[in-house]
Amino acid sequence: MDLGYYTRTRIMDSRKRPREEPLCVEGLKTPVKQIVTGWPRKEDGNFMQWDTEETCSYLRHHGLGGWEQKFREQRITGVGLRYLTDLQLEKIGIEPLGSRLQILHCISKLWQISSDRMKVFNDPIHGHIELHPLLVRIIDTPQFQRLRNIKQLGATYMVFPGAAHNRFEHCIGVGYLAGCLVQALNDRQPELLITKQDILCVQIAGLCHDLGHGPFSHMFDGMFIPKVRPGRKWKHENASVEMFDHLVKVNKLEGVMEEYGFSLPNDLIFIKEQIAGPLDSASSGNKWAYKGRSEDKSFLYEIVANKRTGIDVDKWDYFARDCYHLGIQNNSDYRRFLKFARVCDVKGKKHICTRDKEVGDLYDMFHTRNCLHRRAYQHKVGNVIEVMITEALVKADPYVWIQGSSGKMYRISEAIEDMEAYTKLTDHIFEQILYSSDPALSEAQAILQNILYRRLYKCVGQTTPNVHYEVSQEMLREWSREVSECKPGGNEADLMPEDFIVNVIYMDYGMKEKNPVNNVYFYCKNDPTKAIKIRKNQVSKMLPEQFAEQLIRVYCKKTDEKNLEAAKKYFVQWCMNRNFSKPQDGDVTAPELTPLKLDWRNEDDDESDSDNDVRGRARINGGKTVKTNLFHSPKEKPR
Repeated sequence: MDLGYYTRTRIMDSRKRPREEPLCVEGLKTPVKQIVTGWPRKEDGNFMQWDTEETCSYLRHHGLGGWEQKFREQRITGVGLRYLTDLQLEKIGIEPLGSRLQILHCISKLWQISSDRMKVFNDPIHGHIELHPLLVRIIDTPQFQRLRNIKQLGATYMVFPGAAHNRFEHCIGVGYLAGCLVQALNDRQPELLITKQDILCVQIAGLCHDLGHGPFSHMFDGMFIPKVRPGRKWKHENASVEMFDHLVKVNKLEGVMEEYGFSLPNDLIFIKEQIAGPLDSASSGNKWAYKGRSEDKSFLYEIVANKRTGIDVDKWDYFARDCYHLGIQNNSDYRRFLKFARVCDVKGKKHICTRDKEVGDLYDMFHTRNCLHRRAYQHKVGNVIEVMITEALVKADPYVWIQGSSGKMYRISEAIEDMEAYTKLTDHIFEQILYSSDPALSEAQAILQNILYRRLYKCVGQTTPNVHYEVSQEMLREWSREVSECKPGGNEADLMPEDFIVNVIYMDYGMKEKNPVNNVYFYCKNDPTKAIKIRKNQVSKMLPEQFAEQLIRVYCKKTDEKNLEAAKKYFVQWCMNRNFSKPQDGDVTAPELTPLKLDWRNEDDDESDSDNDVRGRARINGGKTVKTNLFHSPKEKPR
């Protein structure tokens, strides 16, 4: 026997890493959190309510009972734990340094979630991110996994090939950023008394804020539902709340949440309020409409969906993620906001504020949002594809059935009533209709085939109204009829109302016609506790004067050259009749019509005068102008 070989083999075997047994034998599931017996984890969330004896009991449970007498002598309660420092522990006689560090590490677990076993995700936007086991339990459910099959930007990926990302990755990013912001506030201002449960609730709200999106995201609630159910005021935020309730119930997560110190149903209410606002609309007249957290925690409602300013982690993620996949430069950097965010008291309410020097960056952020809408989200080809998909879904709606709870069947438009059925409704409805053998779906299939073959409706023009219109389906149908009646003289093509589609797009900075930065509170370096507001005229005179506008686009279903050219003239004539702005290509598509409208001719003259102003006039006091000579004659000399 070769003893040398035997010895070498024993040495090599001893160096091998021992094989780890799987933590869960029931398939590839997330390991269930193991709860340490002898100390009820659910009490951790209420540590600020502990008296001295409960505090000492916590130390004793974690092997630090030797110092409980010191805590008892100083009458240290749960509230005081958040403020303990190494110096304070030294003053009360805790030696050596190692013991003090042990105590500080132990009590920090009460408000920091990093003490739990985290799971690492490799995200293309935020890098390697860590998520709490409770968040992973939520992710590992059919209701959340459904988001993998819903495109973040709807049909925009049919125009921008890289924009095929989905709501799944966006929601994970928002959950991560929500944790980053609330943890940054917690580290910077311990006096806010943010608990571990507060952090987890905010992260869960960020993770679940888009659970209610339907096929092709905003197309479903913005175009399809208003067409098939015009009387129903339905928003995806409300569906997100319903889907969250459904997710928690069918996956039996209430007990898991209680194990992590959640107080039910209060914390569930808090999560849902962050997604959709106050759940009881009747209580909106009260001083404080929210029930999940009291007014001293009001700043927590400004992290996931900020109703006051529009600056929230949802935007931070979709700015970065959408720009990355669209191939568009992102000029907004949320990391600076994280560095300067702090909470200030404003008339009894606590609001998240940022440094005064960041006001210019906030205008840049909202400008980035506007650019994304103009260049990508409201792209005229992407929009018309969504219009065509909507038409196909409307035609297919009576013939496509989805099984919901208790075996009940629902149409596409009815699936929003039952979360079991809605869970099965994703972007796959496109292929389900396209490849169906049901002859009743032939009309819908023809529309989807036209999309695949790129036989799309054509945009005949875009204009801007002078006043704001409250848009309804009836108004859009009436405008289609009006366009069809605006046949210019000498035009041989006859177009019908059904040949036109009118699309109204609302562009703003996120708060309709208001300037969102006017609602932001800032603080100065000299006094970070005092909140101030900074008005637009204090920043720059080159910022927008208006913060909202409507764009009106008209599409024609007939795409042959003769009818398309005629449709463009119909559109220009309609703009003239409606006193809308002149289409950008109006002088090219209808040169015989545009000179007939006096207002449009005056606009051209004003533009010419503006050019002359630049070359040969100087403005005085911002009003009157005087002639100036830019080039002096040889006889004249400048003074």
